[in-house]
Amino acid sequence: MDLNKKFTPQSWPAHPENSTLEGKNKTLGFWIFLGGETVLFATLFATFLALKNKGPAGMEFSTQSLFELPLAFIMTMLLLTSSLTSVYAMYHMKNYNFKAMQAWLIVTVLLGLGFLGLEIYEFYHYVHLGFTFTQSAFGSSFYTLVGTHGLHVIVGLAWFILLMLRNSKRGLNLYNAPKYYLASLYWHFIDVVWVFIFTVVYLMGVLG
Repeated sequence: MDLNKKFTPQSWPAHPENSTLEGKNKTLGFWIFLGGETVLFATLFATFLALKNKGPAGMEFSTQSLFELPLAFIMTMLLLTSSLTSVYAMYHMKNYNFKAMQAWLIVTVLLGLGFLGLEIYEFYHYVHLGFTFTQSAFGSSFYTLVGTHGLHVIVGLAWFILLMLRNSKRGLNLYNAPKYYLASLYWHFIDVVWVFIFTVVYLMGVLG
């Protein structure tokens, strides 16, 4: 099959991400990769729960005194909305509407950048207060967990941006459709991880 073949909306496959053997192999390999990522984050969550509020005697920082639910909630809404916009992008990808797909991906990237900006602000605020990576075991576990997620957000944003730039003049084909699909799948994974972070780190931390 010619991966660069030009299609029409009528001739475009219903599931272009899995219409070729290469696409199917990429999807299978990516699910295996996400399995490893799940183990990574499960380990970081377990470490955080074990070290939460642990530090030097008389440590002034705790989840109740440090975390702010309104900020974390805004960050959550930005990321969940970006997940929804990426769904719209994949809807248009499956309907062979390249321009609409690109437009929704741009919205997704902007929302992701908004989330990342707030996370950087949050880290800066905590460091300014004296809550740093080396301040306590609690600090180390928090920055490792949330920072690792932030790194994944950066990777996801870079993935989207590079895909859009590289294929801006190529349009959709059976070669790049799986790449868009897997980038969107990765973004959903990041969003799911953040829901757990919001629940375990912020919500349970503030409410006890």
